[in-house]
Amino acid sequence: MLHSKLVRAFSVGAIAVGAVTMAPPSFAADKDKIVGIWKLVSYEVEVQATGQKGPVMGNHPTGYVTFTPEGRVFFVLTGEARKPAKTDQERAELLSTLVAYTGTYSVEGDTWTTNVEVAWNPEWVGTKQVRNFTLSGERLVVLTPWRVMPNWADKGMTRSIVTFDKSK
Repeated sequence: MLHSKLVRAFSVGAIAVGAVTMAPPSFAADKDKIVGIWKLVSYEVEVQATGQKGPVMGNHPTGYVTFTPEGRVFFVLTGEARKPAKTDQERAELLSTLVAYTGTYSVEGDTWTTNVEVAWNPEWVGTKQVRNFTLSGERLVVLTPWRVMPNWADKGMTRSIVTFDKSK
């Protein structure tokens, strides 16, 4: 009788330990990898049809992305050498050198998804923007999926390779 109770207690304990160790991974640790303020270093675009790559925002774009521990992200990225607009046409053209949006985000492995709530481009509001990333020390490199980007729609299907350094 004592033997069967010990075997049953051991079996229940083993099952409990197995359940804990087989539980899905915590994505909180994944999110911690990118929490903080990141300064834009470069913004390159690859054109799917030709394979051509280029710095569509100039060689020295400016901007930041901030990932909060609470799960909110803020992007403001601008092209190099933007100047104040004097005409409506110039103001409209400034939109092609701006990427700005915010929303909640989640991270799973090397992918983050932003649920866009506010954006420079109203077409993005209410969408999920998915990005793959790699971290190497203080450098974050982001790769977008292939899509037609509103800022350079004339290029057709493109993907962005965006590089940030951890801000100090």
